[in-house]
Amino acid sequence: MKSKFYAQFPAALLRGAACGLMTVALTGCGRDEIKVYKIAKADAAAAATEAPAANPAAPLTWTTPAGWEQKSPGEMRVASFGIVGANGKLADVSVIPLPGGAGGDLPNVNRWRGQVGLAPVAEAELPALAQAVEIAGQPAKLYQFDGQNPGSGEPMSVLSAVALHNGTTWFFKMTGDVGVVTKQRTAFIEFLKSVKFAQPSTMSELTGAASLPPSHPPIGGSAMPETPTGTAISSEGKPDWQVPAGWREVGGGQFLIAKFLLAGDGGAQAAVNVSRSAGDGGGLAANVNRWRGQLGLPAISEILTTPLEVAGGKADLVDFAGTDARSGQPARLVGALVPQGDQTWFYKLMGDEKIVEAQKSAFVKFVQSVKY
Repeated sequence: MKSKFYAQFPAALLRGAACGLMTVALTGCGRDEIKVYKIAKADAAAAATEAPAANPAAPLTWTTPAGWEQKSPGEMRVASFGIVGANGKLADVSVIPLPGGAGGDLPNVNRWRGQVGLAPVAEAELPALAQAVEIAGQPAKLYQFDGQNPGSGEPMSVLSAVALHNGTTWFFKMTGDVGVVTKQRTAFIEFLKSVKFAQPSTMSELTGAASLPPSHPPIGGSAMPETPTGTAISSEGKPDWQVPAGWREVGGGQFLIAKFLLAGDGGAQAAVNVSRSAGDGGGLAANVNRWRGQLGLPAISEILTTPLEVAGGKADLVDFAGTDARSGQPARLVGALVPQGDQTWFYKLMGDEKIVEAQKSAFVKFVQSVKY
């Protein structure tokens, strides 16, 4: 049985600051221009399955525990699951690869702790917080942090495992109601044990030596991926669109339809990424909250968007400013989610705040120019 699942996240929504950290209107902050989405609960859990990854591009397979409902992977995820517990309480499971060390354990641990209202810890405290587990036959670390939903005050938990495989850091994460997460802890550990990675050659096809997953700026000061001089950019799979002046297209890797770099003063950069997913790509809430997480912002359960007229219908536009979760630098993100038939297209402009501000109008026109 198929069911609609959207994870419940903190409702820390600053309506009064809609023109500050959360800019949600194209012009001004009139409430009549804003759409509000309240996230629905799942109606049922799926039966247990044993199968390889649903995403054929994913370089790993696994055994899905009973009660986990497999979802469309979404823009960055190579695997995604929903879990419905007692009284309709929810949890969300994601599998996300990032190149290199992905910043190391400390910033990730403190980000997870912040998601449940806990104070950051020092590097020396990490060993006491980590549990040794096994992922694909190799040693890995598991962290669990129980706290509160910053918006509702309800108990909330984050359960995350980190593994390094062939130069890529893999994050396996369960987030949701503390009771559901705690009950599913054993199943989560068994899920980790069941993972099997593909051969290194397949891994390199996924991540590349220099490429990042969709919508990520440089990590740890690494350069944006660039296409070698004289290398042609393929137009395969791309719709017709009008690329603004000054946008330089580069190779975006396997997950992206297209990637553009935007340069600013003093070496500042921003990037525009274009990707698509089957169905709703995991849903509005999951994608908006993932984008917010990249800027160090808390997840929200009430989503505000600006309607945007596009070819064949309407899109949802969001605009956030915060701190790049990887570099620690101020950053801004403007994203558009565009439903088209049985697919959803994702457009994201992210990077230096000044560049994003200067390019927002061009970005909107670019999204509106697309003919599918």
